[in-house]
Amino acid sequence: MKSEIFEKAQIILQKRRQNAVIENEHRISEINKRIPEIQAFNAQIASAGKELIKIYTSGGTDIPQRIEKLKRSNIYAQANSRRLLVNNGYPADYLEIHYNCTKCNDTGYGEKSVICDCLIKLCGKLEADEMNKHSNLELSGFDTFDLSYYEGDSYFTMKTILEAMQRYAENFTPKSKSLILTGKTGLGKTHLSLAVANKVLEKGYSVVYDSAINILHEIEKEHFSRDYVSDMTDLVMQSDLLILDDLGTEYTTPFYTSTIYNIINTRLNHSKPTIISTNLDKYEITDRYEERVSSRLFTMYIRFEFTGTDIRYKKQKEKKNNVYTDTEQDDDIL
Repeated sequence: MKSEIFEKAQIILQKRRQNAVIENEHRISEINKRIPEIQAFNAQIASAGKELIKIYTSGGTDIPQRIEKLKRSNIYAQANSRRLLVNNGYPADYLEIHYNCTKCNDTGYGEKSVICDCLIKLCGKLEADEMNKHSNLELSGFDTFDLSYYEGDSYFTMKTILEAMQRYAENFTPKSKSLILTGKTGLGKTHLSLAVANKVLEKGYSVVYDSAINILHEIEKEHFSRDYVSDMTDLVMQSDLLILDDLGTEYTTPFYTSTIYNIINTRLNHSKPTIISTNLDKYEITDRYEERVSSRLFTMYIRFEFTGTDIRYKKQKEKKNNVYTDTEQDDDIL
């Protein structure tokens, strides 16, 4: 893990913690105005820490008894504060500090200074975001997926796929199913997979997305070069969602073939979702990667078969027609 990524993650956690405290102060101020009688109990709760320090520093033989008395008094104040909150329509824990992570209270560290899962996950997301800056792919949206380019049965097929992938993105968790998008080139496989990535990133999950050939090339350099430093292998295996675009366009080498199998198998074993798009059909995948890959892809992934006519071709044709129309209009003017 790069030190700058770790430092950036710690700064983000520190801001989360500060925001949680500020929001709590706003809620206390709000409640003190709306429920004046609660102020005395809240003041008593807030001063408990100072009172405890006084007991320890003042000395005496009755310290245990005084601590027990303070404890009972604090429990009484907390119970009355919660009662007043509930009676006035607020949750009982409304005045507690609501941290993003309840394990470490947004410090990044749990018991015995062990790094918290939230800090590890945040570092992974920041690393993935940094890696995605070098991707050849650009994120897209569901709203720009135009069904008017599909006709007949293809229209209804693609409408069903669009709606299914929208639901997938809305309901995404790090334990979601993996998807394989098959079909000829230019049918929207990349568009919809990157629309999912966009939504999943908005939810705060880590996503790695790029063409299969770029990811494999990065892993190859990481594996064989002594001087090249990269975290691609870890990111590919650990990200909440991996998107491998255009599987089958990479060179056929023993290293690439074994790496693809390793990626697919490892992520399935850890129940981590992957979205793979490919122009290859089941038989072509089997010939290229062997049955151990194809059997996993077509039995353990949910398959969406894209149909229709190459949209890129249709768009180019439209563009040419528009050019011809404009030229004819210019001729009329002349």
